[in-house]
Amino acid sequence: MEKGNDMSQTIRKRQFGLPAAVMAVGLALASLSGTTAKAQELIGSYVAYIGQPDLYNSNGARLNQPWQILRQDRANFHRFGISQPGDEFDPFFGSINNRKIMERMVMNGSIDPQAAKRLVQGGATVFVRIYGSGNTGTSLTVTVAK
Repeated sequence: MEKGNDMSQTIRKRQFGLPAAVMAVGLALASLSGTTAKAQELIGSYVAYIGQPDLYNSNGARLNQPWQILRQDRANFHRFGISQPGDEFDPFFGSINNRKIMERMVMNGSIDPQAAKRLVQGGATVFVRIYGSGNTGTSLTVTVAK
């Protein structure tokens, strides 16, 4: 009889242990999901027209990567006071440090290859969404209209 009681106690422990483990895993995953969602909240957006001044860097060299042109557009707007009709203010890229991380943010985000091609050609309007947490940007999504 003693062995039967030991066995039933073991079975009861396992029955209670498994749901607790499942719950613990579920809570851990839920907390990770919350962190991921928080890290990807929309923290800003802007619209800009990519004109000829945005296609060249300060030394006059032609830029050929979307992130370079987006960065130059924001430097022109915030630092050099150069803008085209349709350019909007954004507080995020007013910071030189935030402009420096634009390449990484584009790589972490998304831009359709055809949209990237139109952006590099110039004469396009871009809609940029900035994702991150607080004042820290992590990625951009770029939509282009020509």
